[in-house]
Amino acid sequence: MCGLGYVGLPVAVALSKRFDVIGFDVDKRRIERLKEGDDWTGEIERHLLIDSPIRFTDSIKDVEGCDFFVVAVPTPVDEKNNPDFSLLVKACQLIGPVLRPGCIVVFESTVHPGATEEICGPELEKASGLRCGIDFKLGYSPERINPGDKEHPLEKIVKIVSGQDEEALEIVAGVYEKIIDAGVHRASSIKVAEAAKVLENTQRDINIALMNEMSKICDLVGIRTSEVLEAAGTKWNFLRFTPGLVGGHCIGVDPYYLTSKAQELGYHPEVILSGRRINDGMANHVASRVVQTLARNGRLNAQTKVGILGMTFKENVPDIRNSKVVDLYNALGQYGISPVACDPMVDKAQMEHEYGIKLVDRAHFNDMDVLILAVPHRETMDSIWEDMPDLVKRGGMVCDLKSVLDSSRLQSDVLYWTL
Repeated sequence: MCGLGYVGLPVAVALSKRFDVIGFDVDKRRIERLKEGDDWTGEIERHLLIDSPIRFTDSIKDVEGCDFFVVAVPTPVDEKNNPDFSLLVKACQLIGPVLRPGCIVVFESTVHPGATEEICGPELEKASGLRCGIDFKLGYSPERINPGDKEHPLEKIVKIVSGQDEEALEIVAGVYEKIIDAGVHRASSIKVAEAAKVLENTQRDINIALMNEMSKICDLVGIRTSEVLEAAGTKWNFLRFTPGLVGGHCIGVDPYYLTSKAQELGYHPEVILSGRRINDGMANHVASRVVQTLARNGRLNAQTKVGILGMTFKENVPDIRNSKVVDLYNALGQYGISPVACDPMVDKAQMEHEYGIKLVDRAHFNDMDVLILAVPHRETMDSIWEDMPDLVKRGGMVCDLKSVLDSSRLQSDVLYWTL
């Protein structure tokens, strides 16, 4: 198993119940912590790691002799939202020298249709000196893990599998069938499997963009989006999406892989890129709305105190990758506001290293002119109403980005706003 993050580690643990597994990652600190039973992603419980027979290593030489490789490394986008294959290419360069005839290399990283065979195959050939499709073969099985979701673990989600040819497909399917209780879906080709993965998240992105656009309209009309969605949801075929900040390593990234391939082939996607523009602009929209309200109420000055509660890309996970709450934090800064941020699930050192943001403890997070409840972690919500009188000043403002609060419980002089 190459890559032991949010995707790779659960796959490695599942595979280790039926096969001999070596878990490889270039992050030495990650390997040391996993050996101690510590998974900072929170996906695998300590006792399961300690009891697991996986051999963790940061030395690629330790995987020599393996004949089935699973690669699960990040595939982000760069500053211009172009696909960044550098980590995937590096993984191929590391694996290549230890490949031997008869090996199968399966990729789980999200890519555009064609990338596995057009990028990974040639890189493996170059690094190994072997012939792709003859000496070794490729497979692709896109990850469908939802971080923090204990109701839909790996074993309960149908797994798409594909192979470079029929023989490779059956081997790949045979391996995954032993660990996926929900079964596997055999795609007709690697490109079909790749396209299916980016489509899944692109569909969600577009639906959320529609809700975000609707929330702007509802705000202008003077009605609550949540009440509109509740009413519309009484129809049997209404899709229950909600507005919000779209970050993370999937929905906010994957559509760019699809659009980049389309543009490479001479087609300019309109709907997909439009949805991306809407969702990427929501942090600025929220910041603008907060500042407008403060100015209108005469509360925008050098002493204005704005607190952001929750900095991860979604609730109940410590994952800060591509968090749009960070964009909101920075957008407020452009208006001259220095927000105070607090998140009980985030490693403070990691947040400061990645984004230069210093998180404060809950004890120093109080008396806000504006409280932005950005990520309603379970731990946060357990005490939110007990804490609320200390969190917001009288006459202050509460921005409930996910509409999880009962606004009727707020003090009468507190202004409530939500997407």
